[in-house]
Amino acid sequence: MTSWQMVRVVAGVFILLSLALGIPGSPIFMNQWFLAFTAFVGVNILQSGITKWCLMETIMRKLGFKAGN
Repeated sequence: MTSWQMVRVVAGVFILLSLALGIPGSPIFMNQWFLAFTAFVGVNILQSGITKWCLMETIMRKLGFKAGN
């Protein structure tokens, strides 16, 4: 798996988990402030699309994932 694929997997997990923790009807609801984390992930995805730089991808490459095309 390449670094850019892993970034998308991590972002998807973060979004789904924060939605599950932040939506009142969820069986694992904790607090509505978890929805702010969902927004944070979305803003970071938007920023990486505009600037073509992603901190999570840099971290993944340092962890040993190969760079993708």
